[in-house]
Amino acid sequence: MLRQKLFLLLTITLSSVSLFQVSSSIAQTSSVLLPSQAPLELDLLTKPKESIITANTINLSGLTTPSLWWAKENSENKLLDNWIAYPASENEAARVDLIVNQQIWSLLDYLERYDFVNRLGNTVRRDAYNVRVFNYQKDLLGTYTCSFTSSPVNCNIQLNTQYKLRRYQ
Repeated sequence: MLRQKLFLLLTITLSSVSLFQVSSSIAQTSSVLLPSQAPLELDLLTKPKESIITANTINLSGLTTPSLWWAKENSENKLLDNWIAYPASENEAARVDLIVNQQIWSLLDYLERYDFVNRLGNTVRRDAYNVRVFNYQKDLLGTYTCSFTSSPVNCNIQLNTQYKLRRYQ
């Protein structure tokens, strides 16, 4: 009886999986999207230029794009500390450099970091921005990079695993 149930469950599972096969042409044509190589400009947090948006930028006429204030206020344990949003230029897509609290970041495991980058990447992707995540030491911790010229939009997340918490020292 138990064998029959397991066999039936396995049959249903395998038949369901075959319904959701991924087209091989997508895997063959997709390429790794590279994040911006521009340096993090922390001085813009205190002296922003006209086209640069930070957590301290106030727009009196309406919401500022991209809007990360809600994410910052709801960031668990105050992980998101600040950000710098750069408009698109001739050479690069628009991007947001997120600055996180390194102490909190180091307490997160890989999946929690991935979730953070993915959630904020999805938030700013709606406004055609890419994301880079840094600490105040200017270490690149992760990226969420999209190709906005493809349809559907193709995005890639990369995490720097060098900055893990060392629990066993």
